[in-house]
Amino acid sequence: MAKRKKTAPKKNSNILTKIAWTLTFIAVMLISFISGYYLGYDSAKKESAKKEQIKKSKRASILKKLEDARAKKERSSVNNRLKEVLKKSAKSTTKTVEPSAEYSDASHEYEGEILPKAPVRDVVRVSTKPKLAIIIDDVSVRSHVEAIKSLNLPLTMSFLPPSKYRPNSPALASKEKFYMVHLPMEAKNFTKEEPFTLRVSDSQKDINNRIKMIKKLFPRVKYINNHTGSKFTSNELAVNRLVYALKKQNINFIDSRTIATTKVPVVMKNYGTKYVARDVFLDHKMDKAYIKSQIKRAIKIAKVHGTAIAIGHPHANTLSAINESKKLLKDVDLVLINKLY
Repeated sequence: MAKRKKTAPKKNSNILTKIAWTLTFIAVMLISFISGYYLGYDSAKKESAKKEQIKKSKRASILKKLEDARAKKERSSVNNRLKEVLKKSAKSTTKTVEPSAEYSDASHEYEGEILPKAPVRDVVRVSTKPKLAIIIDDVSVRSHVEAIKSLNLPLTMSFLPPSKYRPNSPALASKEKFYMVHLPMEAKNFTKEEPFTLRVSDSQKDINNRIKMIKKLFPRVKYINNHTGSKFTSNELAVNRLVYALKKQNINFIDSRTIATTKVPVVMKNYGTKYVARDVFLDHKMDKAYIKSQIKRAIKIAKVHGTAIAIGHPHANTLSAINESKKLLKDVDLVLINKLY
């Protein structure tokens, strides 16, 4: 009797092979599907991020345009405000301000054709922002105060003592948290001087009494700088009398440097007191572009020496130039004079 052939194992092998190929195919399909899904997701994610970045860029561009427009409008608004309040001042004081008090620029402050140079100082490297103080001299009427304050900057107002025609400077100063006094002193050639100008011929008693009166008019005054004063500050004896009187009233003196031969540094050294002086006059020329260049110069000096003092006046061009230089002023810490030293 013949034996039968065994075929079951072969059939089983074929079935297993088919199952293996089927599983492999399914695995490949799954991998392809998953890979495609993730690749597509990643691509979609990148595309979405790209679109979002484009949206952000557009938004930033629109915001920048709006900000530029707002800044331009603000500059225009402030400039118009400055012109308005100063124009109002001119109208309201036409009958009350002495003709001698009117001038077209700040050249009345210093003596000679050449502006006296800034004091020589050491180069200082500081880890913090350099500091700049801007003093606005000759403040004497309400429109000056309003125009200065409209800039929303820490500018130091230096008030002229009261006179018959501008009697309200002490009252205006009393409303400010901080102020200086711009004390008139004798000049060599300037003849349109203020009332009660300190003179070289004044005795120690005369100067003591004048400073006492200033302290009475401006009780919180801690700093005084000279209005004109080329003759007075170039006389060592006169300066010595003044500094002595100021020290008795606990008042600091800032030299406006209206003449190159100022004796204030010598007197301050004799008293063992730090000499503090003006570095830059902003507006001895009334051209706005020039004033802006002087602001840049003051910033540069502050960066070299750590501090700087600039002096300007409440003219529309001066205040407009300061307003339009706000971006530049971000390079320094603009402070009141009492925060400088």
